[in-house]
Amino acid sequence: MLSGVLRAGLIQLRVLDYRTVDFYDNILGLQRVGETEDGRIMFKGYDEFHHHSVVLRKAESPGLDYVAYKVDSPETLERLKDETEKWGFPCTEIPANSDNPGYGKRYSFVIPTGHTIQMFAEVEMAERHPQIENPYPWEEAPKGMRAQLFDHLLLYGPNVHETERYFCEVWKMYAPEVVKLSDGKHFGAWLSCGMKAHDLAIIEYDRPNSLHHVAFRLEDWGDIGHAADLLAFHDLRLDVGPTRHSITRGKTIYFWEPSGNRIETFAGGYEAYPDHPQRYWDMDHVPRGIFYYERYLVDSFMNVVT
Repeated sequence: MLSGVLRAGLIQLRVLDYRTVDFYDNILGLQRVGETEDGRIMFKGYDEFHHHSVVLRKAESPGLDYVAYKVDSPETLERLKDETEKWGFPCTEIPANSDNPGYGKRYSFVIPTGHTIQMFAEVEMAERHPQIENPYPWEEAPKGMRAQLFDHLLLYGPNVHETERYFCEVWKMYAPEVVKLSDGKHFGAWLSCGMKAHDLAIIEYDRPNSLHHVAFRLEDWGDIGHAADLLAFHDLRLDVGPTRHSITRGKTIYFWEPSGNRIETFAGGYEAYPDHPQRYWDMDHVPRGIFYYERYLVDSFMNVVT
């Protein structure tokens, strides 16, 4: 089922101030792992084994620095590095433990949408990780929105066709669901490494290197409602939801954290298999595909990115 690339494993986001750090800690409910030597803050979800999965870097503007995907072995890492360079994307090596404690060597490159993508094979286990022997559902009661893990992200940028082709032909991902233009080209694609409806989504957009949202998995629909309650209590700005998608069938709520990065909390979604027929949407039906209940797209959801 898995072809070498396992999942999204590490993301670095730009934030403006300490209030945003407090949001990821106490409202979203991630576990704070510590700080790097240069002052970046590391977090993880309570259901993650990696040393950390989210890094926050203080900057003058919000947005995405990079996202890194875990592969199944050092051999796969080297093979994908070679194939990526043959495709025309030069790779930069990031030495082990150089900027992210606990992480082995990573390779970094830029895809046609303008985003920086990384891949790695080795990472230390977190000090606080899901129990292994006679495990309870969690070691300590989750806090805030009870985010389980970093799940996926949606990237906006040009050249979606070429980007999708790279991920499918080199990384052997597949697209369970797409949005087609009248000429048959893909306006958007939801890409999966395994059985999830998506591990990465990409949408055609004229501005490169744009981040639409980062998604964190919650357990169920009840937790989506709980997240909405916390948003209202803490006066955080809601974008859309609580609602559900028809594309992926996930239950969802979208909102902005204090620095302006859009966050999704996501639960459910169908199981995907590469032998299933590809689901597709035309542009006229995209509003129902994205928001099944409302069946219309608010302007902010389509045009506000970081």
